[in-house]
Amino acid sequence: MSSTGAGSPHPAPRPRLARDPGTGPSARRRPLAAPRAHRSNALHPGAWWLWALGLGTAASRTTNPLLLALLIGVSGYVVAARRTSAPWARSYGAFVKLGLAVIGIRLLFAVFLGSPIPGTHLLVTLPEVPLPGWAQGVRIGGRVTVEGLVFALYDGLKLAALLICVGAANALASPARLLKSLPGALYEAGVAVVVAMTFAPNLIADVRRLRAARRLRGRPDKGLRGLAQVGLPVLEGALERSVALAAAMDARGYGRTAEVPAAVRRVTAVLTLGGLVGVCAGTYGLLTADGARYGLPVLLAGVAAALGGLWLGGRRSIRTRYRPDVWGVRAWLVAASGAAVAAVMIRTGSYDPSALAPGVVPLAAPTLPLWPAAGVLLGLVPAFVAPAPPLAETPSKEAS
Repeated sequence: MSSTGAGSPHPAPRPRLARDPGTGPSARRRPLAAPRAHRSNALHPGAWWLWALGLGTAASRTTNPLLLALLIGVSGYVVAARRTSAPWARSYGAFVKLGLAVIGIRLLFAVFLGSPIPGTHLLVTLPEVPLPGWAQGVRIGGRVTVEGLVFALYDGLKLAALLICVGAANALASPARLLKSLPGALYEAGVAVVVAMTFAPNLIADVRRLRAARRLRGRPDKGLRGLAQVGLPVLEGALERSVALAAAMDARGYGRTAEVPAAVRRVTAVLTLGGLVGVCAGTYGLLTADGARYGLPVLLAGVAAALGGLWLGGRRSIRTRYRPDVWGVRAWLVAASGAAVAAVMIRTGSYDPSALAPGVVPLAAPTLPLWPAAGVLLGLVPAFVAPAPPLAETPSKEAS
């Protein structure tokens, strides 16, 4: 008789289930410990964008390559720690490649089109193309100096860091959830963006599916003939999806609005347009050294006016939300960490601008300032407080 039978006094032990590290007594004792992300506790996508914009603002205030490299490292570490396996989460590598391409293009421009930075360390002298008098100040070829290349490298690295910070937001924040979180006044625009974002992937999937089907049937899938025979079914499928989407939107009441007085509509338009102008002017002031004094007040006033206009405009929308994303404590911590990085960099630029912009004439090695570097490290907060991505499912091992 087997020892594991029904009548055995010693039944087989039950298999133990793996416990989620984000649950259990230890997680309840540590309320700020990062749990595993699920639908109810997922971080608000707007918090990721505010964090990334804070890092991007800090990158726009400095040309110090050590600080820029530290910003890129911070964003990369957070992406590696909190990125999910969703398709849109793979965009970070594309932004990194785009940043490297920007650096290369900036260096090529410095070599072939010259640099405004004078230098004494000559590398090479290229043949210079003579230009007419009206093109004074522009040259093609000529002297290439180390100082000019270093200045171009710093400038390109600054733009690359800004692009990589934006790429971090794209890799961490779900675009569909972000558009669902838009105010009611932007509901129609959000739906249009969602449709536009899903059209291209579906189109590519249809083309691949039809080409594979033609190859299995021994028919050509390349050239003008193959393109013509594949294009018609693709367009037919796109038309069918458009009709189905229009019917679904109409069934859900898309485009139906509530009655709002004319005075409220005028106030809404004035607040929204004025707020957006203020946001643009304040952002420009923060990104330039001369506008640091008026940039922040104008930006805050513009944001307040725009939020007021969007709130009034949302009264026209009669839609409801199913499971809206909650802005909790972790979202505040993530957004505050990005704002702290930007604030430290702006404050450092006001009393010690030389630490953020190392000189290239005369040529000197850049140094890492202590307080700005410590401020940049505040951007690592999301890697510890944001909910961790769910564990990948692994196939169970068969009993031997």
